[in-house]
Amino acid sequence: MSLTYHDLMQVDLGKLATAVSDWKKAVDNLKQLETDARDGLQKKAAEARWEGVNAGVTREFVNKSAKELADLQVEANGIYKVLDDAHRELESLQKSVRTLTAEAKGKGYTVRDNGDGTVSVDAHVMPGTSPKDDKNLEERQRYADSITTKVSHANDIDVSAKLALSRTHGNDPYNAGHAKYDSLNDAQVERALELAKKRENMSDQELAELNRLLRHNGREVDGEFATEFFQGLGGPRQTLEFYGALSIDGTDGESKTRLAGVQDLQKYLGHALANATDPYTPQSLKGDRQHLPTWWGAEFRKLGTQEIEWERGMFSRPYGYQVLGGLLRYGNYDPAFLTPIAEHVTQLHQDNPHRFVANKPEGSDDGFGFNPSGKLGTGNDPLNSVLEALGHSPEAAEQFFTQPPTAYNEDGTIKSGAKTDFKSYLDLFTNKDFEWTIDTNAANVLADEEATKKALNFGPDALGHALEAATTGRPYDSNTADPSIKHSEAQAKLVHDIVEKFAAHPDLLTHNMNGELEEEETGPLYALRDSLGHISADYMGDFQRMVYQEPGDSRLFPVNGAAANLDPGNAQKFLGLVGQDPDAYSAITAAQQAYTANVVHAFLEAEGKGLSPEDSARVAHLVAPGAAIAGVMSNARADAIYDYHTADDKAFNDAAADNAKWVNRIVGLGTGAIPAPFSVVGEPINWVAEDVSESIVESVKQDTTTEAEHAAGADYSKGRTAVLDASAAAVASYFDRHGGIDPKTRESIDLGVRTQAGVSHSEGAQWNSSGDGT
Repeated sequence: MSLTYHDLMQVDLGKLATAVSDWKKAVDNLKQLETDARDGLQKKAAEARWEGVNAGVTREFVNKSAKELADLQVEANGIYKVLDDAHRELESLQKSVRTLTAEAKGKGYTVRDNGDGTVSVDAHVMPGTSPKDDKNLEERQRYADSITTKVSHANDIDVSAKLALSRTHGNDPYNAGHAKYDSLNDAQVERALELAKKRENMSDQELAELNRLLRHNGREVDGEFATEFFQGLGGPRQTLEFYGALSIDGTDGESKTRLAGVQDLQKYLGHALANATDPYTPQSLKGDRQHLPTWWGAEFRKLGTQEIEWERGMFSRPYGYQVLGGLLRYGNYDPAFLTPIAEHVTQLHQDNPHRFVANKPEGSDDGFGFNPSGKLGTGNDPLNSVLEALGHSPEAAEQFFTQPPTAYNEDGTIKSGAKTDFKSYLDLFTNKDFEWTIDTNAANVLADEEATKKALNFGPDALGHALEAATTGRPYDSNTADPSIKHSEAQAKLVHDIVEKFAAHPDLLTHNMNGELEEEETGPLYALRDSLGHISADYMGDFQRMVYQEPGDSRLFPVNGAAANLDPGNAQKFLGLVGQDPDAYSAITAAQQAYTANVVHAFLEAEGKGLSPEDSARVAHLVAPGAAIAGVMSNARADAIYDYHTADDKAFNDAAADNAKWVNRIVGLGTGAIPAPFSVVGEPINWVAEDVSESIVESVKQDTTTEAEHAAGADYSKGRTAVLDASAAAVASYFDRHGGIDPKTRESIDLGVRTQAGVSHSEGAQWNSSGDGT
């Protein structure tokens, strides 16, 4: 029976602590007895001059007794170590669950034990309302998921401890010294390897058990479990054989349960590999740093172009990189391990784009492959995989895109003295002749134009994720708002280069993106636009500075770290191009309003009650850049709908619902003038974030224009009204929570802000920033 939430909350771990203490005493006493027996009785027996039957029997008895005492000491020590680790981990989990429960109750929620190891977090439903109306549903689900995960971890510790204790004791009351464990971790690694050695012969239940062990232990900060697990598999080749066999077994389409199991395995094994190959993990309890030796990376590169066979006579043998790519898609990898692999794969692709995709099973379902997740391809092209890996590995991604490329040989070794024929990977990937592949196993995919178009976007989409990580310092899909992450000089320079590149070559993003040109493939990189929008949102301070050419040392419009020093003309054109994508439009709009609220609130906080009507122009200056960017977004939105026919108003409105992470991230960064609290779970940070979040959805819905207005070059009156309201709301949200401002001053500032917002929005809408005619 599984451990439940109620069990973990109520169990008295003090009794376990007492047992740990008692076993520690037993270990110490047995150690002394073993020493006495070895150095005393056994030594004397060996030196005694016994003769006859008694000599042989007595001496053998003494030797066996001494050995049994030593075995007892080993067994007792193993029991002590297992119980000690279990107590420490269970105590930490219990404390964490109790804290989460208290937080949830403090917000008016109720934690309900479902009796199966999971919990639900409920809220009081007011009469006349539906549970579907609950605005806190996502927050409650986060509490439920977090608590359930910790209860599951506690259950695995309980199960592992029981198994370890059983093996240590051996169920033999007359013989000691069976399994030897120095920690609970040793027992868990042993069990994980037992399961892994069964490979595809694991039952669904056994695969689920392995996944739980990897999930709860594979990312432990000391890397001990992960390192010992991969060493136990045997090496890089054996790792590829193990994962290759399981991924193929689970993606044959026969069992949804099995597919879900290998999808989890891909995720947890990938995170564990990232942990095991990180040389900078903290010291383990054993006093050393646990990680795989550096030759593992070189060996993976060597195996990358070799065929991998896990069954003798396999008909279809994948290349090492095709198998490894499935694992690399999950985890934050160290640059020393990942960057050389990413460079090698990219150069192999440049040399022969179809080298890997030509080596795939024919006529199989699209679910078949080494990427069971199904996200961005089936895993036949490792280029997509390593770009996704870079998207989750910010340090490696920054190094990949900002440092000079290193040339590699076929076997993954460095090509001494050689240089690549391109200056940077940004240049390589944005070359109009760079060839992306169709990473799918589906039969006759070329006959399905929609499927072909979708598959051609897998690579560019993954490229966008890699660029996001490289420029922001965060995994592309992270919702964390962390003020400690600042843009480096290299990252800011990369953003500058990205803006220059696409402003100079807008056709890379717009050519045939609506598919209306006959006999031409889709524009090669338009799938990048959402990621470019996310990058723009993350660098909102830099974009707001450039609008009216604010000086580089501006304290009113701070940037997050190093400045990107954007050219106004190119930046305006870039925003207009990127903003035609609904997701990019939403991210930029959310970041713009959040950043504007930040600078306005920082100014008002600094000026305090000394504000006067004459300050209206100064506050108006603060909303002007954001309003101009809103104008560019209005122009871009209208172009997408009426010129390129790539989206409609519904797509833009729907995308606005996913603005919370950008509001929280920008508000969480603060302005340097007023430090703001931040959140790691994507919930509204404070009243600033709440106010901005509420205004964004409304302003996005208002930001529409008719086809006739667009054709006539109208200045987007509805969007203009929306930005007036949003700008005024940034001021009102502060005044509503801070008293002492006289009505005349407030009225004057409100008028100045609205007037300037309208003027700047019109200017932004009229700028030639949308890439028309490309």
